[in-house]
Amino acid sequence: MASSKSGFTTLVSKKYDPLTKWVTRAIVLLIAFTTFSWLDTIKDRWYVFDPVHLHELQLSALATSPNNTAGMISHIITNLTATYPSTRLSINSNTSEWVFNNAGGAMGAMYIIHASITEYLIIFGTPLGTEGHSGLHPADDYFHILVGEQWAFQPGALEMERYRPGDVHLMRRGVAKQYKMHEGCWAMEYARGWIPFMMPFGLADTFTSTLDIPTLYRTIRITAREMGKNLLLGKI
Repeated sequence: MASSKSGFTTLVSKKYDPLTKWVTRAIVLLIAFTTFSWLDTIKDRWYVFDPVHLHELQLSALATSPNNTAGMISHIITNLTATYPSTRLSINSNTSEWVFNNAGGAMGAMYIIHASITEYLIIFGTPLGTEGHSGLHPADDYFHILVGEQWAFQPGALEMERYRPGDVHLMRRGVAKQYKMHEGCWAMEYARGWIPFMMPFGLADTFTSTLDIPTLYRTIRITAREMGKNLLLGKI
């Protein structure tokens, strides 16, 4: 009996040996790091939107509906649904699905046109004006100004960057800036990279500041629905 008990104790001590646990964790982390590093090298094969085409779409929306933000948005949706078949890409054409967005101290409203694991396309802006921190993201962000002006700067810059209608403010992944959107500024924002990792920044202010749970629910519901639709189409 004593020998059996001793053997059981030895087995338990081996099972919960701290060195074994840390080695196991290190192996799991190494596998995860290797996997994500490999996926990062091939993520461009899942991109559908073309930044050049989106810039052309921005310019054509400005030309078709000058000084008419609603007309620009309608033009963008009409063009996208005609360009990308529903069997290839899910486009949210319900232009009434606007939600507040509080992130980095800035507040505006957004309409999610497309959301998938590697891309999103939204309309974002505010008639009141706002400013804040851009966030530090694992994605390239193309901010196509439709109406108004956006100002930005990075530490060390002594002069601001200024973006007007027709301009594209490209923020490479890993870059952070302070930005300001003036009264009546609206933009078509396109991000390509790992979108789920951008979401904590976009939702954190709910828990630290606004406590706007209904907006949190609607944002998660719409995003998850659109990502799910695209996954079913094979769009990662």
